[in-house]
Formats: sequence, C-alpha cells, structure tokens
Amino acid sequence: QTPQPPRTHMHSRCPNLVFCYIENREDILNASDKLTEVLEEANTLFNGVSRAREAVLDAQFLVLASDLGKEKAKQLRSDLNSFDMLRYVETLLTHMGVNPLEAEELIRDEDSSDFEFIVYDSWKISGKTAENTFNKTHTFHFLLGSIQGECPVPKPRNDRPRKVPTTEEKKTMPDQLNEMEESHQEATEKEVERILGLLQTYFREDPDTPMSFFDFVVDPHSFPRTVENIFHVSFIIRDGFARIKLDQDRLPIIEPVNINEESEGIDQNTQIRNQGIIALSYRDWEEIVKTFEISEPVIASGQSQQRLST
Repeated sequence: QTPQPPRTHMHSRCPNLVFCYIENREDILNASDKLTEVLEEANTLFNGVSRAREAVLDAQFLVLASDLGKEKAKQLRSDLNSFDMLRYVETLLTHMGVNPLEAEELIRDEDSSDFEFIVYDSWKISGKTAENTFNKTHTFHFLLGSIQGECPVPKPRNDRPRKVPTTEEKKTMPDQLNEMEESHQEATEKEVERILGLLQTYFREDPDTPMSFFDFVVDPHSFPRTVENIFHVSFIIRDGFARIKLDQDRLPIIEPVNINEESEGIDQNTQIRNQGIIALSYRDWEEIVKTFEISEPVIASGQSQQRLST
C-alpha cells in the first residue's frame, strides 16, 4: 500500500494546489507536459481523501482540469486531414521524375509526341509503385471442376391409387350431430306431450282442486328429475296450454287452459304473458320436499311408468 500523506499536510496542500493551478493557468495551457504533471501531483495528493472538505477540493480541481483539457484540445490543428491538391500534384510529378516546369510547357503543347510519351511512361511508373500496396486478385477456380457434370435423372414417382370412401366414411360429423339433435328434439316433444296429458287428466278427475306447482314438478327422490320436469313444463306454459297463478297464500299453482276459453275465441297468441326465471338449488329442493311433505312424484319418469303399466 502507498503511504498516505499526513492529514494536516494534506489539509494545507490541497487549497494551495488549486490556487496555484488557477494562477498558472496560462503557463499550463501553453506548456506541453505541464498539465500531465499537475494531474499526477493531484492524483497522489487526493488519493487518501476521506473528508467532505477534501472531496470538495478534489471535485473543484477535476472541473478546472477538465476545462483546461478542453481548451488544449481546441488549440490542436484541425486541418491535418485536409487534402492539398497542388501539393499532391507536385509530389506525384517528382515521384514520376518529371520536372514541374517542363510539364507545364508540355501541357501547353498537347499535340507533341513528347507529351504522350512522358504522360504514358510517368503513369506506368506510378502504377508499378501502387501495385505493391494492394493485394493481388486471386485466381479463378471451378467449385465442381472444369468438366461439366451430368444432372442425375429424377426417378419416376409411383402414384398410389386413391382409396374410394365408403358410405359410412362419407357420413360427416355435422350430419351425425343433426341426427342427434333431431332425435333429442323428438324425445323432448314426446315428454312435453306426456306431461300435458298428466295435467289435463288430473283436472278432469278433480277440476275444483288446484294443483300446486311444486307438487306437480318436484320429484322427492331425484333433484335432476325435478329440474327436467321444470324444463318440460316451461314449454307447455310458453305454448299457452297451461298457466301459472298465485293462490290465496301467494303460492304458485298450475292449471291447464280451459277448453271453454278456446271455444269462446280467445286467441292464445294475443294473451298477455309474463316470463320469469326460477332459481332452484339443491338446498331449496330439499326444503320444498320437507315443507310441502312431498312423498311421491306426480310426474313419474318414463321408465317408471312403463314398469307400472306392465
């Protein structure tokens, strides 16, 4: 490690260095190596800077040195790279061995034979000198040799016979989906007609007793079956074959449209209809079954009905 100057010695020399730099600014600017010597001295002096005051002096000296270096850079000659055409011509004529005065006389008399000889011979000398400066051009070589090769004959392509699709393969997926949708729609229509028949049969047997909507659609043994029943009953109400009303207890009841209303000329399309959305969760279904004490479904499934009939 380099020995650091004592703190008191550094404290006294730092301001003196900055002051001397400001006083001798012109001498440092004109001298060639004076700025380098001052920078080396400052680098040695400020090497052990640890206090704020010393750091401020170091920064101040760095700013002054930067400004002085900028001025010295401006004093440098900026025309070193400029091209002097007259000087180049004189140097070129001297290299060719031509006297500039003789060349001027020959230029005035361009028709003389000496002018053509001197000009040709002089440029020949200059060309030989320039040959040593530039690299020679590489010789040309064939990549595949000088003998022209024959292209390989392409092999004939064997086309495979195309497979004729059968009737089952021609049947595309959209057609199958359409058939599935049609079959599902037919099953839905049949189920809606069956549920409407159950509702009409109940009112023929007991026309004075209203049918609770929950008693009619809720299946106490199956929550999904209850949702399906509500889905099918919605088609019956939409088409105007049944309607939902509220009884004295503000509970929904369902009844089919009276045949007498149809005979009296009431158009189902002109009747005012109110649409609603029923939100039914699994917990709601359990509470309805418990509150209304539903033990058996009114709308039995198609499989259960077939078992009872057999």
